[in-house]
Amino acid sequence: MRGWYRFLIGVGIIGIFCFSEGITQERRDMKALMVIAPEGFRDEELFQPKQILEEAGVEVVVASTTLSSAKGMLGGSIVPNIKIDDVEVNDFDAIIFVGGVGASCYWDDPLAHKIIMEANSLNKVIAAICIAPVTLANSGILKGKKATVWPSEADSLKSKGAIYTGNPVEREGNIITASGPTAAKEFGKEIVQALFKK
Repeated sequence: MRGWYRFLIGVGIIGIFCFSEGITQERRDMKALMVIAPEGFRDEELFQPKQILEEAGVEVVVASTTLSSAKGMLGGSIVPNIKIDDVEVNDFDAIIFVGGVGASCYWDDPLAHKIIMEANSLNKVIAAICIAPVTLANSGILKGKKATVWPSEADSLKSKGAIYTGNPVEREGNIITASGPTAAKEFGKEIVQALFKK
């Protein structure tokens, strides 16, 4: 009996190991794209969600209009991995637009809108924080959807048919919006939850 007991314990340990390895592998395969302005992105809104995603095993790729070092409003900097022109939506599980004063450069950008609409048609996770939800609204995907944004841009969302809630973070289906830097951590956690539990 002791031999069988040891055998069963051994099988159980191997099973647990394999199961946990499977979860790790699944998470390792996840990729998120974070789109930032070349200047004037909000530091917390990039670095805090990025860290949360990476700690969950998600590979994060940063895109901008240039491959030169991008500058944050609070002095942070990062060298983008790719240009937004080279984004292949199918390569990513989540598309995230980071806020900050510079984020307005994407509000009326046809390429940004194309990426968002394609991601939405594929039911990818689409997220934006601070003033960046305006880009989502202008692409047309927030019509009839609950969403939030930095308060100064509430009317911009409403004018495109969004249901503005004013909440720190709002999720409806595959779309996640957040109001600003104080919601950056919650925003990152909500994206992780959407990726693994949607």
